[in-house]
Amino acid sequence: MPTSPTNPGGAGASAGAPRPRRADLDPRGPRFGAGITAVLLLVVVFLSLIGASAAALSLLAGLAVLFAWGAFAGAGRHPWGLLFKRFVRPRLAPPTTLENPAPPTFAQGVGLLVTLVGVVLGLAGLAPAVGIAAAAAFIAAFLNAVFDYCLGCQLFLLLVRAGLLGRGPRDAR
Repeated sequence: MPTSPTNPGGAGASAGAPRPRRADLDPRGPRFGAGITAVLLLVVVFLSLIGASAAALSLLAGLAVLFAWGAFAGAGRHPWGLLFKRFVRPRLAPPTTLENPAPPTFAQGVGLLVTLVGVVLGLAGLAPAVGIAAAAAFIAAFLNAVFDYCLGCQLFLLLVRAGLLGRGPRDAR
C-alpha cells in the first residue's frame, strides 16, 4: 500500500491510522437514488393509508436495509449509486464538480434512523408510525431529488461546524 496523506505510514501503519477517504461522488448519483427512494417511500405511505400495513412495513424494512447499505458501505457503493454508475452516468456529460462522499453517507444514516424508527414502531403494533416515518423520509428524499437540497447533508455540515463530528481535510465543504 503506497504512502498517502490519508495513510502516512503506508503498509506498516498502525491500527489507529485514519482510513483512506472514499472517492468523490458525481452529485447526480445521490439525486438519482433519492428519486428512486422517494417513489418507493411514497408507495409505503400509500400502502399505509389504504390499510395494507404488512406490505407497508415490509417495504419500509427493505428501504431501511438499503439505507443501512448506504450508511455503512458509503453512498458511492449504494445499489442506486451502482445503477447510476452503470446505466445512467455513461449517457451523461462528465460532471462539472464532484462532491465529498461524507455528507451523503451521513444522510443515508439519517434515513436509516428515520426508517428504523418506523419499522420498530410498526413491529410494536403502531401501524400509523410506518406511514409517518415514510412520509418524513419521503420529504427529505423528494427535496434531494427535485431541488438538490439534501437535509442529511446539511445536518452533517452543521454538526461538523459545531465540532460534534470529526473534521477531515475536506469534510466541511
